[in-house]
Amino acid sequence: MEIATPLPVTALGRSSQPSLTSSIKALPDQILHQPVLETSRLVAVSAFGKKMETDAAVTMDWKDLPAELLRRILSLVDSNGAMQIEVVASCVCTGWRDAIGLTNLSLSWCNKDMNILVQSLVPKFPQLQVLTLRQNYVPQLEDNAVEIVAKYCHELQELDLSKSLRLTDRSLYALGNGCPYLTKLNISGCSAFGHSALAYLASCCVKLKKMNLCGCVRAATDTALQSISHHCSQLQSLNLGWCESVTDKGVTSLASGCPDLRDLDLCGCVLITDESVIALANCCLHLRSLDLYYCQNITDKAMYSLANNSSKSRLGYWQRSSSSSNEEGLMNLNISQCTALTASAVQAVCDSFPSLHTCLERNSLIISGCLGLTSVHCACAVRANHAEATVLADHHAPY
Repeated sequence: MEIATPLPVTALGRSSQPSLTSSIKALPDQILHQPVLETSRLVAVSAFGKKMETDAAVTMDWKDLPAELLRRILSLVDSNGAMQIEVVASCVCTGWRDAIGLTNLSLSWCNKDMNILVQSLVPKFPQLQVLTLRQNYVPQLEDNAVEIVAKYCHELQELDLSKSLRLTDRSLYALGNGCPYLTKLNISGCSAFGHSALAYLASCCVKLKKMNLCGCVRAATDTALQSISHHCSQLQSLNLGWCESVTDKGVTSLASGCPDLRDLDLCGCVLITDESVIALANCCLHLRSLDLYYCQNITDKAMYSLANNSSKSRLGYWQRSSSSSNEEGLMNLNISQCTALTASAVQAVCDSFPSLHTCLERNSLIISGCLGLTSVHCACAVRANHAEATVLADHHAPY
């Protein structure tokens, strides 16, 4: 049986991960370096020709451990270090790797040498479907590591590269060529990506349903959005937060090409106007969450468009036979700092969508920074105020 190439200690981050160190010590030192003694019933033939059963200790290597027993051992590991232990165990030999069948891998805990670790580990797990490489510390990941991912993990469905400031367009081109089944991609904060590379990836990964492009100021342009709308018709969630070059041209194209859009974040997209919101109201009947924070060109016209299309939204909801939710229409709307809006228009939206709330318990209509909207209230907030007024009236009523 093939013995896997050991990983460098530094790549595992042993010096900086106390919980990982203890978990690794517990497994390799007590398990991997020791033989297994298995008591078996042996059948022997005596000198008189009679069969005799005896107990004997048979020595076997840990690499020959049955898959069922291996999974049982790993299931007993503390959940805090389970992922790291599975990685270490998978590197013992090909038999263990096949038995574990790792499909979900997160290396976000690694604060040193992540680039080396990715290049060492990923080729061993071509069956990966979910890979999280979020940079929580100093940016480490480089294009050559992502190219390894694209080369080996052709079944990858979910990938998180957020805060990978060192990555360039090479990574997106590689992913487009090697990972056509991506459904979820997070590249938020990757400010070096360009719009041509993002457009190319969208043309290759047509199954994308969720994308986080927050802060991708060079990549998230109208050109890229047009490519996404043309190729990724199944898209349901898109974060374009603080992508300041996005205009109505990109958003209206997105609305027409991605009718199943349900969650759209446009916070800080300062160039969009009512035209974008009207297109979303008309085309995206399943829209449940819309973030327009600091979009100061939005006026009452956009709000009335949302309110007037609420009946269409409800119709679209009832046509979704697979939905198990009891909610319908807009459930979250952020219009903070949209100072051009008036209370009457926002109240019309609130009245049209029962799931929008201004009450503290379920605050889903966010209007902070808009002093002219303080009179907007949801139905339950009105009922609560009415109940409180009734109690006060009863308290002060003469006997």
